[in-house]
Amino acid sequence: MKRLNRLSVAFAILLAIYSGSAAQAQLKIPAASPAQTTKQSFALGEITLEYSRPATKGRSIFGDLVPYDKVWRTGANATSKITFSSDVKLEGKEVKAGTYGLFTIPGKNSWQVMLSKDLNLGANVGNYKQENEVVRVTVKPTTLANKVETFTINIADIMPSSAVLEIMWDKTRVPVTITADIDQTIMKNIEASLASEKPAYFEAASYYYENNRDLKQALNWVTKATEQNPKAFWVMLLKARIELKMNEKANAIASAEKTAALAKEAQNADYVKMANDLIASAKK
Repeated sequence: MKRLNRLSVAFAILLAIYSGSAAQAQLKIPAASPAQTTKQSFALGEITLEYSRPATKGRSIFGDLVPYDKVWRTGANATSKITFSSDVKLEGKEVKAGTYGLFTIPGKNSWQVMLSKDLNLGANVGNYKQENEVVRVTVKPTTLANKVETFTINIADIMPSSAVLEIMWDKTRVPVTITADIDQTIMKNIEASLASEKPAYFEAASYYYENNRDLKQALNWVTKATEQNPKAFWVMLLKARIELKMNEKANAIASAEKTAALAKEAQNADYVKMANDLIASAKK
C-alpha cells in the first residue's frame, strides 16, 4: 500500500511538471512584426498583399538598419508577397496575373522595386537571384511629414484603371504606379450587355461619363436607365451630371431637382445634398 501511495505521489508530481511545461508552451505574446494581409479591389480584379510589419522602435531605418544599395526583403519574417488576379503594368512594364515576392533595393535618391518568382527567400536575401525576377522598376522616394512607426505596404489613389503601391516606413514613402488595360474588355462587356435581354444601361452610362467617352451616348443610356427604374435617385443624379458635363445646364438643374425630390422621398440626405450642390454649380 505504501509503495502504491509513493507511486501515486510521483505520478502527481510528474503530471504537475508536464502541465506546467504545457502551459509554458502555450504562452502567447504579441509578435514583434505582426503579419498583415490586405485585399484591394482594383480594375476588374484584386490585389492582395501579404507581409510582416516591423516597427522603428527608435531606430534609424534607411541607410542604417536597412542598408542602401542592397537587396531588402521589404518587411520582416517570410517573403513579402503581392498577388494580382489579372494582368497589370508596374510603372508601364507588363506583369502577368500571379503571386510574386516583393523585394527592393533602397537608395538615397532612388529605389529599385522587384517582383520575383521566388516566394521562399525570407531573410536569406544573400541567395537572391536576379534571373527569377519578372520585373524591376526604378522609382523616386519621397519624404513624409509625419513618421510611420510601423512598416506599411498600401494600395492608394485607386482609380478605375490605376493605383499606387505605397511602401512606407519611418519618414520614407516609395510610390509605384500600377495600371490595368481594361478599356477594351469593358467595351466588349458593354456591347454584350446591350445585346442582352436586360441591358446594363446605368453601368454603361457611368463608364462613359467617368472616362470622358461619347457623352451623347451616355445620356441616351442613362435616360433609358431612368425609364427602367423611375424612382432610382442615383440614376437620375448621373443623368444630371452628364447633362452638366455637356453644358446643358437647364436640363441638368431639372434632373437634379428630380433627384432631390426622389432622394427626399427615400430619406437619403446624402443624395439630396449632392443634387443641391449640382444645382448650385449649374447656376454659377
